[in-house]
Amino acid sequence: MVNLNIGQKIQKYRTQRGLSLRGLAEKTGITASMISQIENNAVNPSINTLKTLAETLDFPLYVLFQEDSDPEQELIVRKGEYRSIGNRNSEVAYNLLTADTKASIEFVLMEIPPQTVTSDKDRSHVGEETAYVEEGDVTISLNGEPFELHAGDAVRIPAGTGHRWFNTGDKMVRVIFAVTPPSF
Repeated sequence: MVNLNIGQKIQKYRTQRGLSLRGLAEKTGITASMISQIENNAVNPSINTLKTLAETLDFPLYVLFQEDSDPEQELIVRKGEYRSIGNRNSEVAYNLLTADTKASIEFVLMEIPPQTVTSDKDRSHVGEETAYVEEGDVTISLNGEPFELHAGDAVRIPAGTGHRWFNTGDKMVRVIFAVTPPSF
């Protein structure tokens, strides 16, 4: 059987909100003793009690029923452990710098080898993007208009803007970009 740690989750939200047991009891009408027992997993509260606590502490009820996961796996991506995304048959490498695409933003490291273009034509997507050239010189086409970018330059690519990248040089280009909402 899966331990959902409902009591620990409620206690976490209560302490994040700066509420004591008595303070939460006053706001919910549930006794401080009952809340303490819930937080210590000593009782099995009703759905209505959980709903009241969730509404008062301003979090969605469903989070109480999700399995706990390892925060490090959800939040941290270690060097060399990037997940490759995009077209695996392409010379251009796309590595996800965020742990997953569940959040409202994603960060990606794009590596463009020398004499390579990212696409045969300008492509657009729903999300807005901001890109930072970490290394190298590159040309970006925005709706057919070319712009030269160098290490340290950044560009905002509005949603729906056709774009592609050209590395016409003889060195690897590395670009870090953020997309919201995630589109890979």
